[in-house]
Amino acid sequence: MSVFDYTAITIEGEEKSLTAYEGKVMLIVNTASECGFTPQLKGLQKLYDHYHEQGLEILGFPSNQFGNQEPGTDSEIASICQRNYGVTFPMFSKVDVNGENAHPLFKHLTAEKKGFLGGQIKWNFTKFLVDKDGNVVDRFAPQKKPESLEKDIEKLLNV
Repeated sequence: MSVFDYTAITIEGEEKSLTAYEGKVMLIVNTASECGFTPQLKGLQKLYDHYHEQGLEILGFPSNQFGNQEPGTDSEIASICQRNYGVTFPMFSKVDVNGENAHPLFKHLTAEKKGFLGGQIKWNFTKFLVDKDGNVVDRFAPQKKPESLEKDIEKLLNV
């Protein structure tokens, strides 16, 4: 299985197959708009602006599983991300990333790259780097700043 075997609901409420991102390098991130790491949205947007034309997609998945830091509706989340951080990369509907109700994509991501908690996601802004073929290449902790991922992204983009 690869990332392309999954679908997700966009923040606008439309079901989207991740096959739409075939041939792209992806950075998949669980986000929250009331977290200490929320300013990373600016760094993610900067990566998106710089590398999107070369084949990078950043996919944001809001989750309220950590400290109730994403309590809003999808439209409220979208508004905050766009207004406060200028987010234009694809955002998806709020999901669980851990537990039995975790979105299947996140079950796959955490099975492929387990991390320190044996597959569970530790906190908001855990990042998964996926290659052009849909393989999960790496996993980065929440405190890892987006701008520090440039070399990893460039390697997969062949730039």
